[in-house]
Amino acid sequence: MIIEEMTMTEFAAGLERTRSVLIPFGSVEEHGSHLPLSTDTIQAYEVGKKASLRIPLFVAPPVHYGNCRSTARHPGTISISTETLKCLLKDIVVSLHSHGLNNFIVLTGHAGGAHRMALQDAGEALIAEYADIRMAVVTEYELASREGAGIVETEGDSHAGEIETSRILYTHPHLVKGTGIREFPNFPQGGILVRDKRKYWAGGVWGDPTRATADKGRRIEEIVVSKVVELVRELEAHDW
Repeated sequence: MIIEEMTMTEFAAGLERTRSVLIPFGSVEEHGSHLPLSTDTIQAYEVGKKASLRIPLFVAPPVHYGNCRSTARHPGTISISTETLKCLLKDIVVSLHSHGLNNFIVLTGHAGGAHRMALQDAGEALIAEYADIRMAVVTEYELASREGAGIVETEGDSHAGEIETSRILYTHPHLVKGTGIREFPNFPQGGILVRDKRKYWAGGVWGDPTRATADKGRRIEEIVVSKVVELVRELEAHDW
């Protein structure tokens, strides 16, 4: 049940089927010279929509912005603060809760460390405040890389590499502009912070997009969708 496509009557009827909702979080962030800035949002939203075909599940409109530190100097990246991100999640959950939903799956396609921690912090605050809320905060990329380990050939593949390029080749091939190049960042060690991370990561790729195929993307996405369906059922089954 895709919320942005529903009428209020359909939404009310949906509450008779489920009290669970998946909220996709993404980003507007560089993904090399070959993938769209919306890559993270596309992946999370696609998984949510496909999961809703398997089980009763509301899927909220995606939040397109995230906190992006490592890519902030790369062209096209639009970052928001972690405080804004936390407020967005809290406000969305509180509003959905007021309509009768109480099981919340936050699926983030953006895997930045501060971004993920902000969502986790907001989730912890919400379950502390509302006794009837159940929440899960899941990083879509972690599911893809862990569960799809037998499919991915590139060791340490991450941002805009084999995994993400395969995913977009499968779902949105018209948005893939070329093949990209193999690259890994060369950030300084020892905890040193640098202002311009692009200096150490020129192309914005973390992995090997040349090994990507649409078939790999299909297989990885199917695995991720299955894991999300399992998670929804588990969240619904217990009083966490």
